[in-house]
Amino acid sequence: MHRLTPPQHRKFARAMRADATKAETMLWQVLRNRQLAGLKFKRQVPLDGYILDFACFDARLIVEVDGSQHAESAGDTERDRHFESQGFRTLRFWNDEVTGNLDAVCVKIMREAGR
Repeated sequence: MHRLTPPQHRKFARAMRADATKAETMLWQVLRNRQLAGLKFKRQVPLDGYILDFACFDARLIVEVDGSQHAESAGDTERDRHFESQGFRTLRFWNDEVTGNLDAVCVKIMREAGR
């Protein structure tokens, strides 16, 4: 799935990769290089005007790691609906879920990806 991405979105995604949260870094260490059930994930992917924390295009799965600023976010709901209409499923985890129980997060990702 290749789409034209505005240069400013690519630049912002690159900056976000360099400034990842602890939870994002922990999860990326598990997801990178097909380490989790052979699933190919990309991180901080610019797509359709949004930056996705992690995306597995083969499984049509988006994984978001959120801090408290995302609590009850109408923008997140709208974004999830947008990607659902494109055939994606979105999993959202709180930062403390990832840092406190990474194994359970990985099990849920594998289950959702059908692995």
